[in-house]
Amino acid sequence: MKIAKTLAASLLLAGITAPVVAKDKEPVEPIVLPTAPAGMGQIVFFRPGGAGFALGCSVNENGEKVSSLGAGKYFVMQTTPGRHEFTVKSEAKDVLALEVEEGETQYAKCKIKMGIIVGRPDLAPATEDEFRKGKFKMVDAEDMGPAPGAVRPEGEVAVEAEAATE
Repeated sequence: MKIAKTLAASLLLAGITAPVVAKDKEPVEPIVLPTAPAGMGQIVFFRPGGAGFALGCSVNENGEKVSSLGAGKYFVMQTTPGRHEFTVKSEAKDVLALEVEEGETQYAKCKIKMGIIVGRPDLAPATEDEFRKGKFKMVDAEDMGPAPGAVRPEGEVAVEAEAATE
């Protein structure tokens, strides 16, 4: 009887610790980014997963929210050529200045670093390769802010209120 119980326990334990066979992963379709309109450039903002996954990274320009980035999300901002400053903040503020050129696509990533009380966002230049290596989904419309330039999930570009009424 002891042998039967020991054998049953061994088989049960072997079943619990048996390696899991990985399922075939479905191929991930590459993200197709829009091209910048004539006379404009664009910036792809993205947030890899990792530390601070529960915190958002709210990207602002001129004090207006462009969009929030959750872990594994991205958005595209189409804007005029020239210098642009973007800010992110929680308990600390970070600023990224980019020189946008006509027809150019730049990349910026937001990572959450350790803070004293909560994580602090870090906005930095990135490369297309860094973006392409990740598995990102476009942010939801409700995460978008009122600032102009962000390409909405529906493919529309946010415009300033004055421009929309002209």
